Amino acid sequence: MTRVPRGAGGWHRVQERAPQAQGRDPGDAVNSAVQWGGFGKAGICGELRGKSLFHVGAASAPPPRAARSPGTPVSTGEQRHGPAPAVQAEEKHEAIRAGGAGAGGAAAAAAPRDRRAPVTAVRGVTRMLWHGKPWRSMCKGLVLGTLLTSFMLLLYSYAVPPLQVSVTEIPVPFSCSSHLSPVQAPSPSNGTGSASGWGCRPKVNVMFMKTHKTASSTILNILFRFGEKHRLKFAFPNGRNDFYYPSFFERSQVQHYRPGVCFNIICNHMRFHYEEVRKLLPSDTTFVTVLRDPAYLFESSFHYFGPIIPLTWKITGEDKLEGFLRDPQHYYDPNGFNAHYLQNLLFFDFGYDSSMDANSPLVEEHIQEIDRRFHLVMLLEYFDESLVLLKDLLCWQLEDVLYFKLNARKGSTVSRLTPELYEQATAWNLIDAKLYRYFNATFWRKVEAYGRERMARDVAELQRENEKMTSICIDGGHAVDASAIQESSMQPWQPLGEKTILGYNLKKKISKKHQKLCRKMLTPEIQYLTDLGANLWITKLWSYVRDFLKW
Repeated sequence: MTRVPRGAGGWHRVQERAPQAQGRDPGDAVNSAVQWGGFGKAGICGELRGKSLFHVGAASAPPPRAARSPGTPVSTGEQRHGPAPAVQAEEKHEAIRAGGAGAGGAAAAAAPRDRRAPVTAVRGVTRMLWHGKPWRSMCKGLVLGTLLTSFMLLLYSYAVPPLQVSVTEIPVPFSCSSHLSPVQAPSPSNGTGSASGWGCRPKVNVMFMKTHKTASSTILNILFRFGEKHRLKFAFPNGRNDFYYPSFFERSQVQHYRPGVCFNIICNHMRFHYEEVRKLLPSDTTFVTVLRDPAYLFESSFHYFGPIIPLTWKITGEDKLEGFLRDPQHYYDPNGFNAHYLQNLLFFDFGYDSSMDANSPLVEEHIQEIDRRFHLVMLLEYFDESLVLLKDLLCWQLEDVLYFKLNARKGSTVSRLTPELYEQATAWNLIDAKLYRYFNATFWRKVEAYGRERMARDVAELQRENEKMTSICIDGGHAVDASAIQESSMQPWQPLGEKTILGYNLKKKISKKHQKLCRKMLTPEIQYLTDLGANLWITKLWSYVRDFLKW
């Protein structure tokens, strides 16, 4: 064992059996020098932590080299160019060691150090990385690290709402209509307007409170088409396809938001915050939403969101829904991750406490508050009647409310709830049940005011037009499994871990008159948002991660 004096980078003990440099390629000698200078079996990452390659090349000198015997032949490279840089560095180091503290050692120490040695060492390190396994390992680590970092950023963005800053209050105009190209002048209302059928101007400022699992994606498509047709301005989320749900809505979450800017339509998922929404939209905005029977909504939500609700993972048995409803208090924790999907989801979406006592007087107060704020509350169970009322309220054309059922779950048309499970689900979602009963009553009062016979005629007309569009647009005339969808642009967003959402195939031969309308009516939500200019980088990143991991 030879003890090597410590330099700026720290010398170590070097064994006598260090590789000999004689007769070898200079690059190999440098590689050996790098390895013996401290890398060894620990590898580069183990020894270079916190140091640059230049630092290592300058501070880590090669091991002692055996002197050439008189009979040793000189290599061709040395005959042409003299000793290699690494060999020169070794010889200078030997001269310093031989000189000791005497005059010869002082003279040798005073000799200028060869500055090419660090560069040569760096080249040796690069050469070792390029040709050996560490290079492939670093590539794999880089890819995995990038994916992990992206995934963590995604989780962070979903878990943490954006930083809110105070903004100067600038009131928006009474109406955004004056900022747009003129919409249709007062026009016939197709039998659903005023008694005379004239004097009705289409309303362009709409707030649609998008609730979960209520056919709201179908209504969204209707709003997208109308807004695009009339070049209206949408208030879209910035980065995602929702307003950082389940956090409360904030104006700063809106893409391109500035105080006083005017928007016509806002319709993406949010946890409703009336004051914030009110400050974003004109005073003449029409507020609408849609509800669903809470028992069936709970069934749909439980199956769709179950994979991302840890509280449901511990439920055993083939039918987890039945197991949960048998003893919901055993599994439910209001503070659990994504627990809001498991009880009174409608009430939660409207911004209220979904775990409060259902008999509290606050429940009735909140329901009355919703009634004061919303001009129309539609019902999924009477979807066509709801669209007729919406068309009448907004003074739109029949073509504006035509639809295909979007984002439908396979087998969702047949509920698996037994009468007993239906009662248990209703009792568990009692606040939502009260909310639904209240607006079920108000809905039929609106139908009565509209006229039962008139409603029947208009519903029949809407259904005839929908069937006509189905025969014109949809290949096969019905929805298909995700695996059978031919165009990637027609693939709907799927729940985590499964592909249960149905989609459509566009017919190959469609008349020029209907080509655009057919494609728009069948375009899924995420793709339509992108077409309209929404920034969905977080949603798309999550989609790429899911595709890569086959989730």
